[in-house]
Amino acid sequence: MAESLRAKKVRARKLIRILEREYPDAKIALDFSTPLELLVATILAAQCTDERVNQVTKALFTTCRSAKDYAQADPATLEREIRSTGFYKAKARAVIGMAKELVLKHGGQVPQTLLELVALPGVGRKTANVVLGNAYGQPAIAVDTHVFRVSQRLGLAKSEDPEEVHDRLCQAIPRVKWTPFSHLLTTHGRRACKARKPTCPACPVRALCPWPGKTLT
Repeated sequence: MAESLRAKKVRARKLIRILEREYPDAKIALDFSTPLELLVATILAAQCTDERVNQVTKALFTTCRSAKDYAQADPATLEREIRSTGFYKAKARAVIGMAKELVLKHGGQVPQTLLELVALPGVGRKTANVVLGNAYGQPAIAVDTHVFRVSQRLGLAKSEDPEEVHDRLCQAIPRVKWTPFSHLLTTHGRRACKARKPTCPACPVRALCPWPGKTLT
């Protein structure tokens, strides 16, 4: 019998409580001090590790401090600065295009609504939710690769579409927990529920996980 939404909500609350105890240090791994820095860092983080992005932005954020700085940046120079994050040409175009839109339509400030954020070049729903949840303190679930994988293994959302996974998680997870939930699942995905070799026998939420592919050793 399929799990009802009510039962899923109850199980989700139990999962969150256990993961909060297991990972009290769960938080966003990208370094930033302003909404603009987080927006740029999240764009650069596509198909790249947060550690590598932090290495790149440590220097980048000292030279580009405003949306105007990025909007006026020389594309070739920016490409060299972010090259190690991969897909650097596309990312440079996205950052510069995003910054131009900020200057033109938002006075150089990063907007605080989902619709305005996703209207920016290079900004999808995940990136927008990262900014909303971590820079502006709004409840937001950011479906990165770890949240996508772990939430499905835990039976909280079943879909091949990240947008549908997001919407189903929003139904199952208490709104007040949306942002920390993202951090908890990302941390759990990195430390235990890994893509290739999850450590299922030592998993703190094993008893609440319906995934049939659990490892035995």
